[in-house]
Amino acid sequence: MASDAVAATAGEEPLALPALLLIRRVDAPFAAALHQRFRVLDFFASGSPPLKAFLAAAAAIQEPPRAAVVMGGGGPARVDAEFLDALPSLRCVVSTAAGIDHIDLHECARRGVAVANSGSVYSADVADHAVCMLIDVLRRVTASQRFVRRGLWALHGDYYCLGSKLGGKRVGIIGLGNIGSLIAKRLEAFGCVISYHSRKPKDLVSYNYFSNVQELASESDVLVVACALNKQTSHIVNNDVLDALGKNGVVINIGRGANVEEAEMVRALKEGRIAGAGLDVFEDEPNVPPELLAMDNVVVTPHVAVFTSESRSDLRDHTIANLEAFFAAWRRCNR
Repeated sequence: MASDAVAATAGEEPLALPALLLIRRVDAPFAAALHQRFRVLDFFASGSPPLKAFLAAAAAIQEPPRAAVVMGGGGPARVDAEFLDALPSLRCVVSTAAGIDHIDLHECARRGVAVANSGSVYSADVADHAVCMLIDVLRRVTASQRFVRRGLWALHGDYYCLGSKLGGKRVGIIGLGNIGSLIAKRLEAFGCVISYHSRKPKDLVSYNYFSNVQELASESDVLVVACALNKQTSHIVNNDVLDALGKNGVVINIGRGANVEEAEMVRALKEGRIAGAGLDVFEDEPNVPPELLAMDNVVVTPHVAVFTSESRSDLRDHTIANLEAFFAAWRRCNR
């Protein structure tokens, strides 16, 4: 018999609705849309019991869940062999993140578990955020705002810490996927010169390609990190890359915190070996190195590049469409 926690999340919903495991917090409209279509087993609504116990209870119910919705980043669940062993009925995992570093794709493929992510839902918003942070760092927007808010303008006179113009900057983008491409298009409009690094050159772009990140950094004024996180891209921006970027260089990271060797970046900023940084992601979220918070040449945001009212609505529709497509295919194959 299922645990009271799991049974309670299902409520009185008809058994005919397919069971869905939900391991992320969602807003009220998202929750209502899911409950209209599925028998939702909500990890967080159940009081967040130990995940192992929650999965065991879900596996024990009549008609156990074939699909799960999970979050990325620092969510409570990594979809790996242990997770899949605990819920052998699972055949589909939908992540609400763009990255899939929290999902063992090889193990899912081996077991015939379909995987979907947020696709391009967030791409435009993240690209906007990256450009916003870059402008902020270069033009010292929030630094000068703090100057005004602290009453220093009236006390000391005009703010004379000069910023730097965006137009004409050489921007190197690490990862020219959906997000990286949109960042490039936006920065082209400002007159920036775009170069990039990815696993292989892109056939349909005219930007200069670098197979080596250190060489890309040496030819850039700004380095934008927009790649996925995997074994190849963990700490892809290291001390050598930061030194190649140089004392006038700026790092913008809207990828994953671990794409950048954070301790080395902090050291480079403190020593003036790079000029600034705009960071939406960190290695140990929500913990941010205190040194960064004291630096006027660093702009930090709490992993919010994806969050707009429009993206929330689009994510809800995209997630439900993926789930409905999976269950429609499942019914056809199991008549």
